[in-house]
Amino acid sequence: MFVNADGGLTTAGYALFIVLAVASLIAASWLAGKVSKKGKMTARQLAFCSMAIALSFITSYIKLFALPFGGSVTLCSMLFIVLIGYWYGPATGILGGFVYGILQFIQEPYFLTLFQVCADYLLAFSALGLSGFFSGKKHGLTIGYLVGILGRGVFNALAGYMYWMDYMPETFPKSLAALYPIIYNFGFLLAEAVITLIIINFPAVSKGLDRIRDMARE
Repeated sequence: MFVNADGGLTTAGYALFIVLAVASLIAASWLAGKVSKKGKMTARQLAFCSMAIALSFITSYIKLFALPFGGSVTLCSMLFIVLIGYWYGPATGILGGFVYGILQFIQEPYFLTLFQVCADYLLAFSALGLSGFFSGKKHGLTIGYLVGILGRGVFNALAGYMYWMDYMPETFPKSLAALYPIIYNFGFLLAEAVITLIIINFPAVSKGLDRIRDMARE
């Protein structure tokens, strides 16, 4: 009903996706309001968070290459979730990542067990919000981005050890078999990280991101 024979979403599937996306954003804004110092999430914050999640979702479709059992190098898609934490702190960042994890599961679901879904999607993408702990610090975005993707990698690797070892290719070196989930997951994560860090550290891009940060915090 929601997924066609090719694995894509049907019209009903897209409708459900939109409903869940809106509901998730509303829930995230309410929860973020509960944990924020001011006690509420402003319309500006909700708008910037929604924009970041939308941009992350769109750029996740721009894949430089994809791996067979999930994971791909995209056009800086993780950066936009990291920015939420960088703008508004870890609570809002983690919640934004949680919402994005739900959308990623809807977009490209791999379901083995409930815990696997939590580790591969909900916890992994929530970890991108750890960037919020470095908000306002020198080189905070760069450090926060690295911490965020490393956190995501830990949860993806954990799921790999628990559920994906049977999918290890026969051609993979036996001497490195114990490291397979780490190599698999951190391989594509660090490849995207290198591309992203090069881009955001161009002076013009860095200044532009600083301006957007100031606008988001007004």
